[in-house]
Amino acid sequence: MNLDPEPVQAIEPGPPTDVVDIQTSTRTFYAAGLATHNCYARPTHEYLGFSAGLDFERRILVKENAPELLREALAAPRWEPQVVALSGNTDCYQPIERRLGITRRCLEIFAEFRNPVSAITKSALVARDADLFAELARHGAAQVFFSMTTLDPELARRMEPRAARPERKLAAMRTLAEAGVPVGVMIGPVIPGLTDAEIPRILAAAAGAGARSASWVLLRLPKPVDELFQGWLAEHYPERRARVLARIREVREGRLSDARFFRRQRGQGEYAAQIAALFAVAARKHGLDGHLPPLNAAAFRRPARAGEQLSLL
Repeated sequence: MNLDPEPVQAIEPGPPTDVVDIQTSTRTFYAAGLATHNCYARPTHEYLGFSAGLDFERRILVKENAPELLREALAAPRWEPQVVALSGNTDCYQPIERRLGITRRCLEIFAEFRNPVSAITKSALVARDADLFAELARHGAAQVFFSMTTLDPELARRMEPRAARPERKLAAMRTLAEAGVPVGVMIGPVIPGLTDAEIPRILAAAAGAGARSASWVLLRLPKPVDELFQGWLAEHYPERRARVLARIREVREGRLSDARFFRRQRGQGEYAAQIAALFAVAARKHGLDGHLPPLNAAAFRRPARAGEQLSLL
């Protein structure tokens, strides 16, 4: 969630940085995106020596050689075919992607190797790459989730001014679904007292656009995001500020944030249970209570390099 961002002024060259990957017990590879995007990602800018405030809005980090490094990684004999999840902490369809095309070049490589990919995004730009996702989907090797916070255009404009408008996200979802790509919706972040009542409408709209699965995640406010969010509430919704903060504390056992895994995604207490029940009922009603088909790496291949092809002639 972007809160009143300043325009990106310029892209400045920085020191060479290798792509960092994190292998997990689920054998999923989380690749960094083009820039921090979601509200909870703001603190990661501090790890890099920037501020979580204005620097988060004005300075983005671009891995220009990501496609080349990706090709090397997939071509290496030690690479075991596995799911690559784009957009772990960041969105791989930042506005600058329209000009740089880094995500598309990575997808071209994934399609060439038929390595399975999943992505989650707030951007309608993902529809541009429907051809590549569809090619991978023919091998059971692609799925895309759309992050939806609200269907209210005014709230969306105030809360996520750089993200696609709700109707454009739904149009992009429909484009991918019609191309044969399994798509889902992730309602997030759910903001108690502000957006939770929209859950049934969001699920209905997503199902109508071709979504086949749904999930949700509660608002997270790690420091210093809590102060930024409270300031945003005071400016845009002063009459609802006290109620929203009270609801957040109600599902966070008196705090604004909870770092404990799973609890940070769902919260605790009666009001959190009501949100979960509201989601469950609406998801069942619209056929979104299942999972997308598991991604398949069986079709993975290593295309022969030019020199290797010539040696066979």
